[in-house]
Amino acid sequence: MRLETRGLAYGYRGHPVGRDVSLAFDAGEVLCLLGPNGGGKTTLFKTLLGLIPRQGGGILLDGRDLATLDRRAVARAIAYVPQAGTGYFPFTVGEVVLMGRTAHLPAFGVPGRADRAAADEAIERLGLGHLAESAFTRISGGERQLTLIARALAQDTKLLVMDEPTASLDFGNQVKVLEQVLALARSGIGILLSTHDPDHALACADRVALLHHGTLAALGAPDDVLTPASLHAAYGVDVRIETIAPPGQAARRVCVPALRGQGQQAARG
Repeated sequence: MRLETRGLAYGYRGHPVGRDVSLAFDAGEVLCLLGPNGGGKTTLFKTLLGLIPRQGGGILLDGRDLATLDRRAVARAIAYVPQAGTGYFPFTVGEVVLMGRTAHLPAFGVPGRADRAAADEAIERLGLGHLAESAFTRISGGERQLTLIARALAQDTKLLVMDEPTASLDFGNQVKVLEQVLALARSGIGILLSTHDPDHALACADRVALLHHGTLAALGAPDDVLTPASLHAAYGVDVRIETIAPPGQAARRVCVPALRGQGQQAARG
């Protein structure tokens, strides 16, 4: 399965946000979208999902114009993981995950045994069994994010769009989410995710798209796109890209920012 944009223009009525964005991702691939705040990442995702109308260009799902598909067909193909909020109603974790089965139910339908089995499987896969009866509003931010990923898994799609899934999470929960991203991709699910952290893209992405001022500044392999020059152009900071080799793991590249004043502090020490 493949989701593709061709010369996409997107935004809101009277307020263009992005233009001429052409990209695609397939089942089993991780495409990571980076860009500074206000660059239009969330608006782009909402447009890709058909939640807001595009302003120009095309969006194709397996070669078919997304605008010609009904919402249920889109929901059976693409799942969405938004940034984890606290929620407003004290649904249990199990109930939130079961909501992912809505795309497979008829109007006014009630989840059946197969739906509950799919939800239970997603809960166990994300290691949330001990929280199944806990209120979504009372668990940690990392647990809420994993719950939303489990809900998307229960939706049983081949493509997954994740809007800054590590935002506001502590270091440990960021690692857990990235590990799940890699595991989901290995299972054949295509993932498009946004992040502000180049290290996350270097850790898990097959390809990287760099969005700047609403346009696609670069698209390609992480090593080709994430360079000191491109990151300085996007974020206005000087960085080095270094290679590290953690014990027992393959070598990988990391991004090291240059902090103003760090040299002076070292000299004083």
